Amino acid sequence: MTQCQFITEASLPTEFGEFRLHAFEETNGKEHLAIVFGNVNNQENVLCRLHSECLTGDALFSARCDCGPQLKAAFKNIAENGSGILLYLRQEGRGIGLVNKIRAYALQDLGKDTVEANEALGFDADLRSYDICFDMLSHFGITSVDLLTNNPKKVEALENAGVSVNKRMPLHEGVNETNQSYIDTKKSKLGHLD
Repeated sequence: MTQCQFITEASLPTEFGEFRLHAFEETNGKEHLAIVFGNVNNQENVLCRLHSECLTGDALFSARCDCGPQLKAAFKNIAENGSGILLYLRQEGRGIGLVNKIRAYALQDLGKDTVEANEALGFDADLRSYDICFDMLSHFGITSVDLLTNNPKKVEALENAGVSVNKRMPLHEGVNETNQSYIDTKKSKLGHLD
């Protein structure tokens, strides 16, 4: 059953070159983007990034996380590759939403790590789902990807959805003095890889 359908597309000129924005909508009304560079239609082992929305990191330049630098690096890598796709998924705060993410930040300011903060608010450490990625990639006829990620759960989720991950390509960007413990927690508690 289709969970996410294509709505419309438009050009996206960037500092890295001209991308195409493809808007998708879930049956629950949540909107997501596939950001495409070059020809990905019916191609194998397409360079791909699954990026969950992070307003504070992506748009407000927060140094608390590595999201903004990873997003920028993904755009750069895809453009330099000549083609690829970035799925921008509206799953703020690992799925807890923007306001709850700020609540979690406040708990982190008091000494909790990112996982402890989410759990103290009554959430699982990571509520994100990648089920919709299959529908989004299927729109382009993509059945196999080279995935830019440090998160093995993204590899597993795509494989479980029926998308073959030819290889995982690490993406190490944005580590700094402010977020080093956040990065360490992602490795120790969430299984992120080097």
